[in-house]
Amino acid sequence: MSRIGKKPVKIEKGVEVKIDSGFITVKGPKGELKKPLLDLIETKIENEEITFLPKNEDRSTGAFWGLQRALVQNMVDGVTKGFVKKLELVGVGYKANVQGTELVLDIGFSHSVKIPAPEGITFVAEKTSITISGIDKALVGQISATIRQIRKPEPYKGKGIRYEGEVVRKKLGKKAAGS
Repeated sequence: MSRIGKKPVKIEKGVEVKIDSGFITVKGPKGELKKPLLDLIETKIENEEITFLPKNEDRSTGAFWGLQRALVQNMVDGVTKGFVKKLELVGVGYKANVQGTELVLDIGFSHSVKIPAPEGITFVAEKTSITISGIDKALVGQISATIRQIRKPEPYKGKGIRYEGEVVRKKLGKKAAGS
């Protein structure tokens, strides 16, 4: 039994939800999201709530029950509030700019790294910080991880791209280890 799957998802004011032919569409003030539904889980809309019930009592179905509920909850949250991830640039001369819809990073390479914004994602850059926002939680997280992957924080000086609030453990280096 899934504790998460049992809870219904409340449909907030201004949000419109449709279920048709194996897909769920959520439309709200910030945009529209459409995702496929899992065949193992029965999804119903009743009294301004979306409820989920497994079609069989399999162990794996219980896991998908909670997953389906969490995905739909993220869709409802995305079209009402949106999602934001923040990255920090740490290093001398590291900076970020937005040119049109592209994010341009100067992070110690011989060239600038340009990252095009996928549909539904917006970049905001201030000297040493980048804000990634959008309505799809998975896409915001994936773009953030891709940007971080370009220059991960290194363990000796801590230079690189990191999530806001991420703690990078530093190593001592040669001199401290030898003495």
